[in-house]
Amino acid sequence: MTANVMSPSIRRVEPLWAMAFDADGRGRSVPAAEAARTRDAFGGGFLWLHYDLDAVDLAAAAGAGTFGPIRLATAVFAPDEHQRVTVAGDHVGGVVADLARPGAKPAPAGRLHFIMGPRSLVSGRRGPVESPDVTRAAVEGGDTVTSPTLLLETLVNHVVSAMAITGQRLSDALDGIEDHILDGRPRDDRRRLGPVRRNAVRLHRQITGLAAVFHRLETDGATVDIHGPAAAAAARLAQRLDALDRDMTLQAERARLLQEEVSERIAEATNRQLYVLSVLSALFLPPTFITGLFGMNVKGLPFGDDPRGFLAVCGLSLASAVLAFGVIRLLGIRPPRG
Repeated sequence: MTANVMSPSIRRVEPLWAMAFDADGRGRSVPAAEAARTRDAFGGGFLWLHYDLDAVDLAAAAGAGTFGPIRLATAVFAPDEHQRVTVAGDHVGGVVADLARPGAKPAPAGRLHFIMGPRSLVSGRRGPVESPDVTRAAVEGGDTVTSPTLLLETLVNHVVSAMAITGQRLSDALDGIEDHILDGRPRDDRRRLGPVRRNAVRLHRQITGLAAVFHRLETDGATVDIHGPAAAAAARLAQRLDALDRDMTLQAERARLLQEEVSERIAEATNRQLYVLSVLSALFLPPTFITGLFGMNVKGLPFGDDPRGFLAVCGLSLASAVLAFGVIRLLGIRPPRG
């Protein structure tokens, strides 16, 4: 394949980093200018270019064919963030989910844009994401990557591992909430469950989309001999993502069921409180009527001249309350069971 040399009329855009890999898979950083001139001309190895898509505009370079097939490159580096993958000739391009770097401000989910050729991988991201930095650190630490396909697989494996760790944290949080609910200990579990369920559902959506992308790459890549390794890598990633997706579906369902149980327990507690208030209201209603009756400022009221009239009225009030309680029990009104 001939080297792609950027036309002088196209403004050169600097990548965040450029790494050249030799035939043994050992990577080293190379100057951006050297990488731009010889993107597909490295000995028996390949080149990895990574861009900050918020800082550079790759539209002109993509339109000039610098990164591979023009239509593929233009679509990959467009602002559209939907997860997708496309096979065009001997290149594979797409947008896949990634996790935002801890402490970063953008959305909880990021996106990794990539174009993979026979001897190059060009990637980019909007906002700080985890997998490129982790992969670069691993390569600089001595890890070997022998092909662009394995580099892409390594990137996505870091994404999947980060998602699995996040899923485990959500599972641990659900375990703690479930223990509190089953023990009947008063905790603010309903407020704690909301973020856990929201994150579980979001992560499930990411994993589902990511798995669909690699299932498609597995199918499309298998139809072209040159993409056999890519199809095999996609199959491995899809299998791992399917297993993780089943776990996240379970976590999301657990969170929903726990929310329903917490709501039921809150409703039961509310019903018990309403029962107590209702009984108290029923018990005080007859005495209130009697005291109101004897409190009228009119002539002819009973016990008006009796020195023991106050005690008599108190006795009547107490008797009316006891009678009201007896009527409640006779009607079979019982407190809700916890």
